[in-house]
Amino acid sequence: MRPLQRRSFLGILPGALAAFAAQGPNRPKVAGTLSLRARRRSEPAPGGSKVRVTEQLRRWEAARTAIIICDMWDTHTCSLSAQRVAVMAPRMNQAISAARSLGVMIIHAPSDTMAFYEGTPWRQRMRNAPTAPSATPILARCPREPAESRGFPIDDTVSECDDPILKKWTGPYPWKRQHPAIDIVGFDGVSENGQEIYNFCKQEGITNIAIMGVHTNICVLNRSFGIRQMTRLGFQVVLARDLTDAMYDPRQRPFVSHARGTELVVEHIEAKWCASILSEDLTRVIPGTDRSSN
Repeated sequence: MRPLQRRSFLGILPGALAAFAAQGPNRPKVAGTLSLRARRRSEPAPGGSKVRVTEQLRRWEAARTAIIICDMWDTHTCSLSAQRVAVMAPRMNQAISAARSLGVMIIHAPSDTMAFYEGTPWRQRMRNAPTAPSATPILARCPREPAESRGFPIDDTVSECDDPILKKWTGPYPWKRQHPAIDIVGFDGVSENGQEIYNFCKQEGITNIAIMGVHTNICVLNRSFGIRQMTRLGFQVVLARDLTDAMYDPRQRPFVSHARGTELVVEHIEAKWCASILSEDLTRVIPGTDRSSN
């Protein structure tokens, strides 16, 4: 084979560099295995009231794992919700920083704010993954079906916000970006689009997804990248139960505290959709599994 001449190489180089810049480098695939204490919950038998809670250890390769951060916006129409997100965001940032350092992919999904991230490598990385076929349609939204609605543990149909004085919001939405306490760095990705996220996960060989963020009863379940969609698409999915929050007003059924209302939604997810974990399980690998085989 004739060697490539220097002039020919220089002619190819600008186009190659442009293509590389457009694609953006993706994270290295490194060794390391996470150990997740995955909690599930059985539904009571007809006429019974006993619920069985089980915990199973799952081993996930860090290189095949992504964390999706759902709708952790910089503000919200509900002031108490915004306050809880502001408290949660620094803790979330600590968890994802540790997971990122282990080789876990971090996908930021602050819906309705993509204009803020336009032109960034994090946004381009997600956009540029080639379209991957899926066995089931990727819907723009996956709301509750009637059977699930009838058994849903909280009433969020009348009001969701727990502010003392409820205000009717007519728009536009006030959020502009993800909460600034959550870093977007390195090989992270940004997308609000389920098809884009699915494409990227297929490109990168990601089979495991941990979802965290808000709101547990709405976007975490309903979004095109949420729990319902991702489980239907065949991913292994878990919810980080200590880094989520529901939209629930204690003035509505079942008239419990906001914290307990969130727990009830988590328990519903554990019974109906996927296991839950504590986020600390994403911050360390099993000793020795991160050693190179070379």
